[in-house]
Amino acid sequence: MTHARQHPIQVVAHRGASEEAPEHTLAAYRKAIEDGADALECDVRLTADGHLVCVHDRRVNRTSNGRGAVSALELAELAALDFGSWHHHDEAPDEAPDWEHRPEDRGDTSVLTLERLLELVADAGRRVELAVETKHPTRWAGQVEERLLLLLKRFGLDAPVSPEESAVRVMSFSARSLHRVRAASPTLPTVFLTQFVTPRMRDGRLPEGVRIAGPSIRIVRNHPAAVRRLKEAGHQVHVWTVNTAEDVHRCVDLGVDAIITNRPRAVRELLGR
Repeated sequence: MTHARQHPIQVVAHRGASEEAPEHTLAAYRKAIEDGADALECDVRLTADGHLVCVHDRRVNRTSNGRGAVSALELAELAALDFGSWHHHDEAPDEAPDWEHRPEDRGDTSVLTLERLLELVADAGRRVELAVETKHPTRWAGQVEERLLLLLKRFGLDAPVSPEESAVRVMSFSARSLHRVRAASPTLPTVFLTQFVTPRMRDGRLPEGVRIAGPSIRIVRNHPAAVRRLKEAGHQVHVWTVNTAEDVHRCVDLGVDAIITNRPRAVRELLGR
């Protein structure tokens, strides 16, 4: 894997080490840090009472024992739900992952606030970057970015000296969301996520001011030329969600800058790290 050594690829834990522990839980992010992930990826949504929580779906039905839209629930209501027991619920007890047997992790499957995740990263004992995805559309619109930047400011992360030195980047499928972030904090890196190839992407272009492309692995498989064009245009490329050896090798061959994966330990091993 000489390519990997010539071009160090950042390994980003998608919703934590989400193959081994329930996505977006403290258990999943602790495992990702233990597994050597360079960065952690999370999705954020705003609760009815103005807290940013790490939940992917608009509703909590899939990932908890509750029901309803995140935006219509208060933090206390979300905190009463179990965001962990659904994961591996079909497995026999002796086949369950280690995190389920560790007493210190039993409280780690409650809803996770972005504030708590930022504390975890601050206490990691090494540099761990954070890739925060804002979910849109939402009833709270621009308040999501406003609250996000206020929270980052509390941790001293909202205004890095340069994008290259930033420990946080903001990702979104919404160009408007990224525009709000850049307008308020020009040095905070932004990532434009895409699921399908657009004419703009074929030309190696991203929304104004955005320097990082976030294509899906489907784009990498089916349209490698578009990825090459983005690289030729001087953009970084961060690919999601890469979980197989074949796809990791595709990313390495194209010289991508970051691999977002549910399996950070396995991907690090494939990269020879």
